[in-house]
Amino acid sequence: MSPAIDTIEHMFDHGQMSSALAVAPAHEAVTTAETAKTADTVQVADTVQALQERIRSMQATKLDSRLLPTHPAIAELLPGGGLQQGAAYSVERSAMLVMTLLAGPSAAGSWCAVVGVPEFGVEAASRFGIDLERLVLVPHPGDQWLAVTAAVADVMGVVVTRPPKQASDASVARLSARLRQRGATLLVLGAWPQSEAMLSLSDSEWFGVGEGHGHLAARQVTVTVTHRLTGRPRSARLWLPAADETVQRVSRAGGVASAVPLAATG
Repeated sequence: MSPAIDTIEHMFDHGQMSSALAVAPAHEAVTTAETAKTADTVQVADTVQALQERIRSMQATKLDSRLLPTHPAIAELLPGGGLQQGAAYSVERSAMLVMTLLAGPSAAGSWCAVVGVPEFGVEAASRFGIDLERLVLVPHPGDQWLAVTAAVADVMGVVVTRPPKQASDASVARLSARLRQRGATLLVLGAWPQSEAMLSLSDSEWFGVGEGHGHLAARQVTVTVTHRLTGRPRSARLWLPAADETVQRVSRAGGVASAVPLAATG
């Protein structure tokens, strides 16, 4: 037993405890408790701050990793510079534009699937840089196109689909939840509710045919991306494709100098 406790017990035994002595230990105890409480508060605050910093760094890494690469000419038009995993995009009915969007994720190792587009050409896809060994085609899903699309999204990184009819709001909501859960990206040929962005083509102009001779060699189009949040369209003039079958921005000089415009197809 400590000398302090011995002294207090001795005072109680002999009736020598004064009010001042009785208060003093209590005051000291309160002071000690407040000091300990302050120290605990500081420690908790430091711990919370450290956790917040860690969470922010983890969130930044996660957000960065949730973007899929796509063609640089189109990536500049997309918020974040890529395709968002777990999101859906509406794409105007253009096979070339879809192939351009697929080429980046495919080259980066993503598996891709195309549902309900029987005319999707594998030879053209290969020329656009899509890895055919990681490409799955479901050309005729029939009335089960939505169920097939959802099932394919469970195992594929990017899924292209062309709805034969409008889906119900409940079906769209279920598919959207599935995309977010699996981290798959959906490219819909045509309008689609809850789209992250819409990609459209305009001012299409073919090159290559002269006065009764030649063949189609290149096409210029304006690609416009309208994001659901910003609402402000971003546009760029592209060769889709250029004469060498690549996709690239149109230079100020017009790109292929020897190309002859065929017609504006709108």
